[in-house]
Amino acid sequence: MPQFAVLIYTEDSAHALDATDEELAEPNGHGDALAESGALRAAYAFTPRALARSIRADGISEGPFVDARHVVAGVYILEAQDWDDALAIAATNPEVRGGGGVEVRLIHSGGAIEP
Repeated sequence: MPQFAVLIYTEDSAHALDATDEELAEPNGHGDALAESGALRAAYAFTPRALARSIRADGISEGPFVDARHVVAGVYILEAQDWDDALAIAATNPEVRGGGGVEVRLIHSGGAIEP
């Protein structure tokens, strides 16, 4: 079955190092629901943009690679029958209602690397 990456775009990640369970209830609840549905294969929440480091030819700098209104706050991998199913599942992400959005990309290849 095809796999799709869902990139979550928002003004900043809710997953600060000191975030409370209450602050994370909505995004974590969404992930739990996807896991229960059987569609979720992997999920990664990123910390806020202030903790990012960027590497370019001229060195390392603090902050995200691109200074934009929205940043990638996380990514998860779905398994879905087709594009229509993947888009329907991704559309349930809370950021779609909350002012951000998601980008869905069909995964060409890759996977977890076992040591």
